[in-house]
Amino acid sequence: MRIDKFLWSVRFYKTRTIATEEIKKNRVSIGENVVKSSKEVKAGDVIKIRKNQIDYKIKVIDIPKSRVGAKLVAMYVIDMTEKDQYEILNMRKASQDYYRQKGIGRPTKKDRRDMDGYVDDGSSDDMDNEDWDTFFKEEKEED
Repeated sequence: MRIDKFLWSVRFYKTRTIATEEIKKNRVSIGENVVKSSKEVKAGDVIKIRKNQIDYKIKVIDIPKSRVGAKLVAMYVIDMTEKDQYEILNMRKASQDYYRQKGIGRPTKKDRRDMDGYVDDGSSDDMDNEDWDTFFKEEKEED
């Protein structure tokens, strides 16, 4: 099976076109050799992939007939990526969690929903109307 089709079929890339583009950018190699998208993949090959600034390393166990479900990917590849690469990925995600300091700038949609939940004290519109009615009654009595 071609390497671009293989990477797509084991769900490493969302589309085959994206897989082909990444191979053209020399981000995929078998062993130490950069490959073209037409390179055939065999069982036992070790594929190195540079994706999201992380160097993934997978070993091919078997070749699927077509695209497989996410739960079945483990039947076809073994993840040999170093743990420090995953730590780098987790640190990068943690640093990007919040793009601005809390309380600065315009609130996001989530912030507004949280504020609405905090401000909403559970009172109904009838209570508000009663408050207005008593306010106006008191004004009339004073006149």
